[in-house]
Amino acid sequence: MTGQIKKEINETADNRAVVTDEEIKLINAYSRRKLTKDEVYVFGVVLCDNDIDRDNERFTVESLFELEKLFVGKTGIFDHSPTAKNQTARIFACSVESVDGRKTATGDDYFRLTARAYIPKSKGNEEIILAIDSGILKEVSIGCAASDVRCSICGENINHCSHIKGESYSGKLCCGELMGIYDAYEWSFVAVPAQKSAGVMKSYKGKEMKMEEILKSIQTEKGTSLSGEECKRLCSYIDKLKKSAADGVYYRDSLTSEVLRLSAIVQPDITRDTMESVAKGMSIVQLKEFKHAFEKRADSILPSVPQLYKQKDTATADVNGNFKI
Repeated sequence: MTGQIKKEINETADNRAVVTDEEIKLINAYSRRKLTKDEVYVFGVVLCDNDIDRDNERFTVESLFELEKLFVGKTGIFDHSPTAKNQTARIFACSVESVDGRKTATGDDYFRLTARAYIPKSKGNEEIILAIDSGILKEVSIGCAASDVRCSICGENINHCSHIKGESYSGKLCCGELMGIYDAYEWSFVAVPAQKSAGVMKSYKGKEMKMEEILKSIQTEKGTSLSGEECKRLCSYIDKLKKSAADGVYYRDSLTSEVLRLSAIVQPDITRDTMESVAKGMSIVQLKEFKHAFEKRADSILPSVPQLYKQKDTATADVNGNFKI
């Protein structure tokens, strides 16, 4: 983007519908026929910034520069509803800019991603243009994809560390930093954006979370979102746990019954009810130790009886052997 375009974006971020010669050239790169300045309505919009949003996440300045390239040419719609009839405007230029004297919630210099978009002037678009000029259509939200979300405290993946978004640690606010932006889908006019100054709807398509990470995010986060695939994996994991638990219950019941049987032999003075109560509080390892000890004592009380057998009658066998055909 040329310095002139950046300057024009900064000067027209207040949505003044001023079309320059350079801008109409950029707009005509997307039109099937050459449009004139009088045929288009141009306005500026702040897409997103590096401040913490309502989800306790933010874009890094590097991510804003990645989005600057990706959002050129992207269509504007309403409420993230991806239908052709919802297509309203198109971005033809983007720029990352700093705002002098403004700081983010974390105390960093404030940066924002601004854009210039156009709408064809037509009878069907008159109400939309009026709503923009009157400040009714103002808040926007963007749809993009980030490969990673890092903890602002320790720098690790937010799903791997022990820090919680929205909490403060030694006076520093924890948030998720969106990094590795690799796609931008669209931008939408919305009523309540995630970002206070603009808005952002985010999706993450990086490395799949391991089951331990999914469980950790559920345990440590005040709120968490899982993809459809992660939900399936979690349900499958729970089903396996249920089956393992059923097998464990069967094994424990069998082990307990054996301990109670042996206890009646080696400790007849202890009632079955008492031994059952004691066994309920034992772990599997403890039950196995009791079973092993009771078996030893039971062997000394009731020694094994050798198997009875009848000695072979060799004489009879020899006599019978004389009868041969």
